[in-house]
Amino acid sequence: MLWILYNLLFPVVFLFMLPKFISRMLKRGGYGQHFEQRIGHFGRQTKARLREHRRIWVHAVSVGEIYVALRFIKAYRAAHPGTHFALSTTTSTAYTIGRKEIDNRDVLFYFPVDLPPVIKKVLGIINPERIVLVEGEFWPNLIRLADKRDIPISLVNGRMSERSYKGYLKLKSLTADILRRINPICVQGEEDAKRMLGIGASAGQLHVMGTVKFDVAERDLQGERAAADVLKRIHVPDDATVLLGGSTWPGEEDVLCALYKKLRIQYPRLFLVLVPRHVERSEEVIQTLETQNLSYIRRSQLDDFQRLDCPDVLFVDTTGELRNFYSVADIIFVGKSLKEHGGQNPIEPAMYGKAVVVGPNMENFPAVMDIFLKSKAIEQVDGEETLGSTVDSLILKAPERAELGERAAWVVEQNRGALERTVALITGE
Repeated sequence: MLWILYNLLFPVVFLFMLPKFISRMLKRGGYGQHFEQRIGHFGRQTKARLREHRRIWVHAVSVGEIYVALRFIKAYRAAHPGTHFALSTTTSTAYTIGRKEIDNRDVLFYFPVDLPPVIKKVLGIINPERIVLVEGEFWPNLIRLADKRDIPISLVNGRMSERSYKGYLKLKSLTADILRRINPICVQGEEDAKRMLGIGASAGQLHVMGTVKFDVAERDLQGERAAADVLKRIHVPDDATVLLGGSTWPGEEDVLCALYKKLRIQYPRLFLVLVPRHVERSEEVIQTLETQNLSYIRRSQLDDFQRLDCPDVLFVDTTGELRNFYSVADIIFVGKSLKEHGGQNPIEPAMYGKAVVVGPNMENFPAVMDIFLKSKAIEQVDGEETLGSTVDSLILKAPERAELGERAAWVVEQNRGALERTVALITGE
């Protein structure tokens, strides 16, 4: 009965959400590309490639998950060189990253809508030898129909926020039926495991592995040099203290700009870099900069300028460069944690040995935050006022800032290895 209700309600909800989805597609751009794949239609060439080999189908919804998926594929292939993969994602930004990074032996496509006819068709085309879900993608029809075909299903780097847990509890009969079909369920921390147990997983399925995102954090020396070169081209002083807002969401750029203007009175060598989570918000961010009367240069338009005097702000309006700009910053605020909920990944800036500051809303990273906070390797503030005082203190006290960064880098190095353990568990080695 639960499955019947889900399949009756899902199309209604999907149709209700469709106008919002189309609006986002038009706004962000890129969503229209290969849109037919979302309803299970593949071009002749893609279909032929999917059928060339039996593949492991890895699904990663968005940017953070696509990096985990790509590293998982790399680690799995290192242990089993002959393996071929099909990689699906949901967002256009993640698709762009996947297209740049994917091995030419593998096939990238958009995840199909979770309706029985669509999922049956896609499973028939791919005929995967295994399905690997990244973090928390519990699509009922995909899982049920794959299980009916005796296709093993695994979850890697699983996590569950308190908010998601409360929602799933209301549907425990359905979630229990879904989770019993997934084995192993590899989760990041003990709290994630408790929540999975609470919504119907069995202890025998669950394995606390740590977070794979510590393994995903890898340096790109060429990209770092490019980021440093950008600062030189716009004449940012060598002794400037660089404050960077990374993966910011609406409202957070306003807070950072206002704070920057206030602090620069006391610290004239302070410089601000803004890297919003979604590039399609560029006009919105520019409006904020202009309202705050801050001069700026867009990263995407550097080549259009003959003379590049140092602006007040560097606005990085490109995709895939955030981690490189982390390397040239001194103090980093990680977004979606002050004005939004959930938080973004603090591990990459920590990898560079930087002073990392986050807001109070880091629900998507409970295990990671627990590790950083216990090691005093991150600053978590409770609002705009404490954000200002914390950044002020970090600017003023350079030795303490350096020590915070050193502890952060140490935490990252000490917590690597979950990826290899996960691959070994899945392959039974």
